[in-house]
Amino acid sequence: MAASNEKRVVVRPLANTDIDAVQALQRRCFPGIEPWSKDQLAAQLMRFAEGQICVEYDGRLVATSSCLLVDGEDYARPHTFREACDSGFIRNHDAEGDTLYGIDIAVDPSFRGMRLARRLYEARKELARTMNLRAILIAGRIPEYQIHAKSMTADEYTRKVMRKELKDTVLTAQLANGFAVRDVIVGYLPSDHESLGHAVLMEWLNPAHAPATGTYPRIARIAAVQYQMRPVDSFEAFSKQCEFFVDTASEYRADFLVFPELLTNQLQALVTADRPALTARRLDEFTERYVAMFTQMAIKHNVNIIGGSHLTMENHALYNIAYLFRRDGTVGRQRKIHITPSEGRWWGVSAGNELEVFDTDRGKVAILICYDVEFPELSRIAAAQGARILFVPFNTDIRSGYLRVRSCAHARCIENHVYAVLSGPVGNLPFVAGADIHYGQSCVLTPCDIPFARDGIAEEGTPNVETMVVCELDLDVLRRTRRAGTVSTWFDRRTDLYRVVYKRGRKAQEI
Repeated sequence: MAASNEKRVVVRPLANTDIDAVQALQRRCFPGIEPWSKDQLAAQLMRFAEGQICVEYDGRLVATSSCLLVDGEDYARPHTFREACDSGFIRNHDAEGDTLYGIDIAVDPSFRGMRLARRLYEARKELARTMNLRAILIAGRIPEYQIHAKSMTADEYTRKVMRKELKDTVLTAQLANGFAVRDVIVGYLPSDHESLGHAVLMEWLNPAHAPATGTYPRIARIAAVQYQMRPVDSFEAFSKQCEFFVDTASEYRADFLVFPELLTNQLQALVTADRPALTARRLDEFTERYVAMFTQMAIKHNVNIIGGSHLTMENHALYNIAYLFRRDGTVGRQRKIHITPSEGRWWGVSAGNELEVFDTDRGKVAILICYDVEFPELSRIAAAQGARILFVPFNTDIRSGYLRVRSCAHARCIENHVYAVLSGPVGNLPFVAGADIHYGQSCVLTPCDIPFARDGIAEEGTPNVETMVVCELDLDVLRRTRRAGTVSTWFDRRTDLYRVVYKRGRKAQEI
């Protein structure tokens, strides 16, 4: 049988092995403009591999498309190309976004007229249907506008193209692909001299979109315990104290209840040993009962509980571990990553090496145990992975120590546009080495911007009095103001000057 001479067109996802070919293609398409760097292309593939698509013709890469997921409302207003794609690194990719944002299409000049761009648009639409996305957004060029700029505005030009009085090679094609014009953006890409920096924001609505039934609610109700540390004579007495607050939080229909760091230090009096370090290790004797107690309470009272933290032995090492007890009965764990000098000196606590971001029925959250919130990189990592609430169980002895934790937590709210919920102890524990006195004021902190309380404090307790603060957090306001607030600290980071690289096992992720 004679060999077939048929040439095949293949639409497929990009791979890391295509990076050199993509750069070569972009140089052919856009002479004089530097292509995406290898780091940018690798970042796009790492963060959203499904959104990076290419077309092969007879085994040769001839067209590419780059996308990310966003919340459509965030990009319905004027923005820039740099903001849309995070300078090519798409760190603003939102895995829970409802809209596919197309940031780049390139078609080899030698293969134009073969409707390769249409194939890429169709591939984007199929991806939107597969992922049940609400829409696709693009900010399209208007390269022929330069010819008419002296006689009309960009808005007038766009309307004439829509009425077919004029033809624009890009805008006309996008209208033919089912996109509707939403706005004309001034200054979208200043280096686009043909479009005079303008772009036309366009939207394609997915007709097959079905709103998800399991989407996270807009409101999260938070309760934070300002807990009185007192000697107890049994584990049962400790359990009754804790359940009082769990039951009360449930009465207020709280979604989360937070207890202070080192909550189980109350139990040290029941397992005293010759040295503080040995006593701390004996606290592990209560681990099984502690986990079972809070697991059962979370289910019974229908509240997600951050059970403070508990000194736990693992592989002959002592860790300070915060436990998340979800109300569905599952349990998450966060080891404290930064160990204070006193924890090392008194008890010999070892440091954890991984930051967890937890899925809950009210969205993604992270737990930064006391000292951990004083290191801004951890909050950056948590926010990059989708956490919108930072729970900060703390344990401080005097006012200056407390203010360090609180001030740093508030800075993390402003830097990352997240909420922080602090829960700390008050009262004394006589004869417990390294945990004798406490100063605390539980609180809920917010970013500092117009929609929030004027001082960035949603709620706080009276210092050094046993109580519980309850507060309702609007996650939707947080999402909207993250991009459209008075300042956008997350998006305005100078990642060209500095970066955070998080290493987890053998993998490294740039934040």
